[in-house]
This record gives sequence, structure tokens and C-alpha cells, in this order.
Amino acid sequence: MEVEVKFRLPNAAAHQRLSDALAPFHLRTHMQENLFFDGSAGELSNHFAVARIRFYDGDSRCVLSLKLRARLVDGISRVEEIEEDIDPALGRACVAEPWRLGCLSASSKIMGRVRDEFGIGGEGEEKRGSSFICLGGFRNVRGVYGWKEGLTLELDETRYDFGASYELECETGEPEKAKEMLEGFLLEKGVEYSYSKASKFAVFKAGKLLP
Repeated sequence: MEVEVKFRLPNAAAHQRLSDALAPFHLRTHMQENLFFDGSAGELSNHFAVARIRFYDGDSRCVLSLKLRARLVDGISRVEEIEEDIDPALGRACVAEPWRLGCLSASSKIMGRVRDEFGIGGEGEEKRGSSFICLGGFRNVRGVYGWKEGLTLELDETRYDFGASYELECETGEPEKAKEMLEGFLLEKGVEYSYSKASKFAVFKAGKLLP
């Protein structure tokens, strides 16, 4: 179970203000490309599941993930998440020809689970009725910061076809404590914020920036 605190920033100015305040804690910045997949009959979305391929810094790294049963309440996100690194060239091939994801069901725990639970993919005698489709996606610039008390903060600038959004995330086993600490920091630095109400994927699916 991945547990994160998520704050939405209203605009680029707030993002820049927070980026400046966090500069002493900066560890690295990633350029991310996120592509999402479903079955041809919507098998994943019908069960509130999301399959994603994420490329880091061009093709330096590629991660396949499956997210299930996501909940986002008062700025705290809880979601079951499974991740696997795959070869970036294979990831690009799956984006170009999504049916290739189904061929990974024998070697990938994620795709094996998708085949068994949702009936998508497989090959040979394991082949099911539905295949994968690529839904598209978005790009994200993520600044990573080593903050107080061992917390790692991720500051995102997400670029959709229809606009940009800004968000601060912190994965933690003590979300209420981290949330209180972060709110105090944001208030101290004069950074406007609100609790995130929707995931980046939900915004992408809506096709518009959500309030």
C-alpha cells in the first residue's frame, strides 16, 4: 500500500516559490513520460485499476506499474501499487504496439495478475478475449528533495495537452504527521496550496484541469 500526502499548488508562481524554498534540499530532477493502458473493453477502469508505463529521463529507466483501489481523502492518498522495471526498448515497443503487453504475462507478475484478475492479454493457450490499448498520457517534471526527519518530497509540474498542474507529494508511513509538518512549512514560506482532490490520471481522463 502506497500512502502519500498530496497538496495541489494553484499556479506556476506558487510552484516556483516552493521550488526556491526547497532548493537547499534538492537531490535530483527527473523528466518523466507517463503512458496508460486498459483493456479494449475497459476492464481495468471498470474495476478502478490503472496500468502505466513510465519512462525516466528519456529512456534511462522504464517502470511498469499497476495501481488498484485508490482513495484520496483530505490530501492523503492510499493505493495498492505494484512496480517492475522493464527494458526501456521493450517499454517503447509496448507503447507502439500495446498487444505486446499481453505477451509479458508469463514473465511479469503484474501482467500475469492483469491476465488472471481482469482477463486481458496472455498468449498461446493462455490468450484471453481482450487485448490492451494505449490511452495516451502526459509528461511530468519531478524535483526530488531530501527534507526534514527523513522525508522525501516530490515537487511536480505536470504537462497535459490541455494545460499544466502543480503538486507536492510525500510518501510516508505517518501521513497525518507529515501533512501537519508540510502545511506549517508551506504557510511559513507563503506558498498557496489546497488538498489534492484527484490523481493525475483522473485529471488526464477528465480531459481538463480540475478545481
